[in-house]
Amino acid sequence: MKGRLIAIGDIHGCHREFEDLLHKLDLGKHDRVVLLGDLVNRGPDSAKVIALARRHVWRALLGNHELRLLNFRKTGDPTHLKRSDYETLKQLNSRDWAYMNAMPLTFHDAEHGVVLVHGGFLPSQSWRRQPARIVTRIQVVGKDGTPKKRSEEPDAPHWSELWKGPPFVVYGHTPRPDVQHLKWSLGIDTACVLGGALTACILPERKIVQVKAREKYFTA
Repeated sequence: MKGRLIAIGDIHGCHREFEDLLHKLDLGKHDRVVLLGDLVNRGPDSAKVIALARRHVWRALLGNHELRLLNFRKTGDPTHLKRSDYETLKQLNSRDWAYMNAMPLTFHDAEHGVVLVHGGFLPSQSWRRQPARIVTRIQVVGKDGTPKKRSEEPDAPHWSELWKGPPFVVYGHTPRPDVQHLKWSLGIDTACVLGGALTACILPERKIVQVKAREKYFTA
């Protein structure tokens, strides 16, 4: 019997909501759960999230928050660390670091023509060859066709608005109050850590399952 493919958006240390969502999904032994990165930081317990992931998750993708911590561990340079990162660094053990270090950038389900990723892709290039700094961080695309921060070009289009597919892309990273449905993409970061909801998407039917945040843990 073939199980479901289930993508889950940014958890950010919200282990209780992650447990609630796993319970609501009522996983079967053939289901494949893929986390879309940013398991860590900002929320109450990143280590508990990784522990749950090790038990219940088939694959976890690399997000910009994991990438930042891994870069710090590799270089020792704290320049790019954020305040909440330091609390996470106290929680992580060697198994947690090994888990993050093994995270792939993408997951491609060729049968259904779907790619899962944390941030997204630059629409002008093949998704297969884009580096971690783009696929974990991209939000808007500037007039020059390169990735920009929203603060740099506030009127620039989100990459998903320019993405023509195929493949169909399911992504996180850009927090919104609601799931973002477009023809060729689905954004499922619904800002759990900011007091929103934690969202799962069951593929290929794209059924949405959510649990509400128990509280607001972080202010952006």
